[in-house]
Amino acid sequence: MIGVLGWMVFGLIVGVIAKLLMPGRDPGGFIVTMLIGIAGALTGGFIGRALGWYGPTDGAGFFMSLLGAILLLWLYRVLFVRRAV
Repeated sequence: MIGVLGWMVFGLIVGVIAKLLMPGRDPGGFIVTMLIGIAGALTGGFIGRALGWYGPTDGAGFFMSLLGAILLLWLYRVLFVRRAV
C-alpha cells in the first residue's frame, strides 16, 4: 500500500512542477495533475530505457519523470487545444 501512495505523492509533485514550468490551460485538478506526473514518470522511464540510460528494472529519476510530464503536457496542447484564428 505504501508503494501506491508513494507513486501518488511522487506523481502529484512531478505534475505540479511540470504545470508550473509550462503555464497555460491544462486539464483537470489535482487528480489529473497526479496522473500526468505518474504517466510522465512512466514515459520518462521508457525513454530512458530506450536510450540505454536505465536498465530493465531501473525506474526513472526525478528529472526524467519531469521531462516525461512536460512532454505529455506539450502533446496534449498540440493535439487537443484548439487555437483561435
